[in-house]
Amino acid sequence: MTRTNLVTGFLGSGKTTTLRYLLAHKPADEKWAVLVNEFGEVGIDGALLAESGAVLKEIPGGCMCCVNGLPMQVGLNMLLQQAKPDRLLIEPTGLGHPKQILSLLTSEVYQSWLTLNATLCLLDARQLSDDRVVSNENFRDQLACADIIVANKQEMYSDKDQQALATWLSEHGDDRKILHVSQGEIDPRWLDAPRNNQQTLPDGQHHHGQSARQGLAALSLPGQQRWRRALNQAGEYVSCGWIFDGETLFDTVAFLDWARLAPVERLKAVIRIQEGTLRINRQGQDLHIETLAAAPVDSRIELINHQQTDWNTLQSALLKIRLS
Repeated sequence: MTRTNLVTGFLGSGKTTTLRYLLAHKPADEKWAVLVNEFGEVGIDGALLAESGAVLKEIPGGCMCCVNGLPMQVGLNMLLQQAKPDRLLIEPTGLGHPKQILSLLTSEVYQSWLTLNATLCLLDARQLSDDRVVSNENFRDQLACADIIVANKQEMYSDKDQQALATWLSEHGDDRKILHVSQGEIDPRWLDAPRNNQQTLPDGQHHHGQSARQGLAALSLPGQQRWRRALNQAGEYVSCGWIFDGETLFDTVAFLDWARLAPVERLKAVIRIQEGTLRINRQGQDLHIETLAAAPVDSRIELINHQQTDWNTLQSALLKIRLS
C-alpha cells in the first residue's frame, strides 16, 4: 500500500517549493514518487524536482482530471505498478478542480494499491485580498476539500493579510488543522495525518486547455530544432512556455531583467547560464532566485497570466539575450 497525499493550492501558493522541502527531508530508507500536473506544457516543475531523488511523472498541458481522468490514471498506474513507492505525492495544477482527482483516488480500483492520507492545501493569505482569486471556484474548492490548510509564505504577510487570514479561518476553517509556515517548510510527519474531510464538492467548471495533446512527458525538441514555444489556455488564464536545447546559454543579468519586467502574474524558469543553472520562481513581484554549479540538460521557461499578453514581443526580447 502506497501512502498518498494530494497537495493542492492556487497559482503561486508554493506547492513545488513545498514538495522540494518534503523530498529533501524524506526518510533515507523510503522510496517516494511525485505525480505532477502543470497548466503549461514545458515541464518546469519536473525540472525543479528532477534532482530530488523521487520517481517523477509529469502530466503537462492542463488539468490531470480532464479527458475522463485518463492522463492521471495512466500516470498513476505507471508509478504504482512500476516504481512501487512507499509514498506518493500528487501535485495538481493550481487551476485544477480537486473533486475528480479525489474521486479517482478513493475509487475501488485503487483500494488495494494506495492509502489516501490527508489532503494539504497551500494558501498564500495575500491572495485573500484579490477578488479575482477569491471568486475562483477552484481556489474555493481546493481549500474546502483540505484536511490541513497550510498558510504559506507567512514571513511576507502584512497586518492586513494576517487579519484577512484570521477572518477567513473563522468563517471557513472549521476544526481543521492550520499550519503557519514559511517557504513551504512543512514537517513531513503531517503527511501521515488521516483523511477526515469527506464533504461533497460541486463538480466545478472544467475549462479544458486548447492543446490536443495530453501526454505524460513534458514538451521536447524534435530533431535538430533549437527551441520551441507552446501556448495553452483555460478559462481566463493563458500560459506561454519555451524550451531551448542544451547548447543554448543565456546572459544571466539580462535574463533576470527580462523575468523581472515581464508583464505576467506567474513565471518559472530553469535555464542554462555560463555559471551553470539559474532557477527563477516569480509570483507577482515576489522573485526567488537560485543558482547551481551543475547545468541542466536544457532550458525551460513558463509564463502564466490571467489574460492574453504580447507573447511575440516577449519572445523577441528573450531570443536577443541568448549567448549561444
